[in-house]
Amino acid sequence: MVPTAPGAIDAQRFWRQDMDLRHSPVVRAWQQWRRPRDLPVPARSFDTEDANRRFLMYGVLPLWCVPAVADWIMHRRTRIEDTTGMRESALHALMMTEAGVPVAMGLLAKVNPLVLSLMGGAAVAHGATALWDVSLATDEREVRPVEQHIHSFLEVLPLAALAFTCCLHADQVRATLRGGVTPDDWKLLPKENPLSVAYLGGLGLAIGACVALPYAEEMVRCARAAGKRKTS
Repeated sequence: MVPTAPGAIDAQRFWRQDMDLRHSPVVRAWQQWRRPRDLPVPARSFDTEDANRRFLMYGVLPLWCVPAVADWIMHRRTRIEDTTGMRESALHALMMTEAGVPVAMGLLAKVNPLVLSLMGGAAVAHGATALWDVSLATDEREVRPVEQHIHSFLEVLPLAALAFTCCLHADQVRATLRGGVTPDDWKLLPKENPLSVAYLGGLGLAIGACVALPYAEEMVRCARAAGKRKTS
């Protein structure tokens, strides 16, 4: 049996400790993310920061549900299951992921250079996927002017949410442009003052009812139509 060098033993011990998620400061921070006081959002304040936060929380994010439902209705009217089918439905799922992940991060995580960078990258990816989606749809099914106008809202709202977030966290935008100032700038940490459970729950229900369920129904409908075509 070959003896292990002391340096190798120390390295292995450090590696195991470093890989143990229970010792991670990020994990410990998330385990306590509901303990701080909820972020106050005064309803009657005329302060610019409070007004911007209210509009982002109760205007931009809930408004997203309206064009999402309208777009789903247009897909149903033009019988997406009989034209582009699963290909376009999969792109819709991809775009929801590209929009949903940064939204979830903005709602739950501390806004820092890591979060802002991911939000910006997701916005670019969402725009590219939207272009791919429209190119596919216009070649194989009727895309009416109303649907194109709905798409304009769906493309602009992620950028609006990102713009409001940047305005509310101008110091973190500066830190992002400088490549980060502290080691915590590139860690996914919970908000120091989280949003209220009531707000998060209400918004989650709205997104589930107006986005997740309709587009899940669309995907199921497209999958069934594709199955019928294969068996016929």
